[in-house]
Amino acid sequence: MTQKQRMLAGELYIADDPEIAADSARAAAWMVRYNASLADDPAHRHALLVEGLGQVGAGTVVRPPFHCDYGTNIHLGARVFLNFGCVILDVVRVEICAGTQIGPGVQILTADHPRDSELRAQGLEFGRPICIGANVWIGGGALILPGVTIGDDAIIGAGSVVTRDVAAGATVAGNPARPVAR
Repeated sequence: MTQKQRMLAGELYIADDPEIAADSARAAAWMVRYNASLADDPAHRHALLVEGLGQVGAGTVVRPPFHCDYGTNIHLGARVFLNFGCVILDVVRVEICAGTQIGPGVQILTADHPRDSELRAQGLEFGRPICIGANVWIGGGALILPGVTIGDDAIIGAGSVVTRDVAAGATVAGNPARPVAR
């Protein structure tokens, strides 16, 4: 398998592989154009999203600035909203389902690193996919860590660090995020 195939499969890979580096450079050039589009017509920004991301549903809005690793592994359903300053590290699939609203400065991080220092020293890393259900609300500044699934209709409190799965309809907050009563 190539390093890119290993990356997409969630296996250990070397990030500075030429094929992966080329994909990263393409994404960087796209982000420059997208992040310069804040004052542009919303239809033009949506067309740019369709160009740079894996899937973009109707009515989806991503307010620049926006940052990602590759873009092609990001799948946004209809009417998804990402506020200013969101970061998605998409070394593997990130799925955000219809109607989800994400506050400013949220980070969605699929990238992970081996716990063994010798493997890290070799430049190896891996990713674990993230799935965020429909009609989820994520407050500003939250961190969603690798491998997390968030169920439909859940609420993530501002500034929370989500380290494990969140059940559908649950409200979580804190560091690490824990269930709270609504």
